[in-house]
Amino acid sequence: MKIYHLLKKIILKAFILSFFLQLVACGIYKPVDTRKVPVNVNKRVEKNIQEGRGFRVFDSRKKSSGEFEFATSNEMWRATIDLLSFAPFSNVDYSGGIIITDWYNGDNEETNESLKITVRFLSNEIRADGLDIIIHKKICNEVNRCKISKLDTTLSNDIKLAILKDAALMKENEVKENPEAKYKSRETILGTD
Repeated sequence: MKIYHLLKKIILKAFILSFFLQLVACGIYKPVDTRKVPVNVNKRVEKNIQEGRGFRVFDSRKKSSGEFEFATSNEMWRATIDLLSFAPFSNVDYSGGIIITDWYNGDNEETNESLKITVRFLSNEIRADGLDIIIHKKICNEVNRCKISKLDTTLSNDIKLAILKDAALMKENEVKENPEAKYKSRETILGTD
């Protein structure tokens, strides 16, 4: 019986040792440079949460179920909402990263053409490849038979550029209001460096 327990302990220790060796070998463990990482635990935790690298299990700041801070802190999201505010929205989902307008034909009710704009967020960073904009065009005849097609014009690129400029200006204004915050420069945000 003693040999069985001894063998069981050896196998358990070997398993734990191999687990840690695999953990180190697959790149999950990374050495820390104290010049780049704050020494204070609370500051390090806050920095990781702000950068999206962590979470809190027991958060002392209680939030109600309908309270979302992240949507108002994302400049690309706010710039898109501001830019597309002329049209009613049919779907707005921050967690899914999508905004879809309803069919819109402007103030002219006599026209048979309507547009629907879909904005998909591929990244929270302010950069050109962080957005995908799709525009659909609907043309209806007199008997309400409609044809819907994807619109391939420069309008989607114009909308993307306007969103990126507004988002960069919002980010720049935040930096001016809070000079202690360390944000990327405008050139980095716009991808021109």
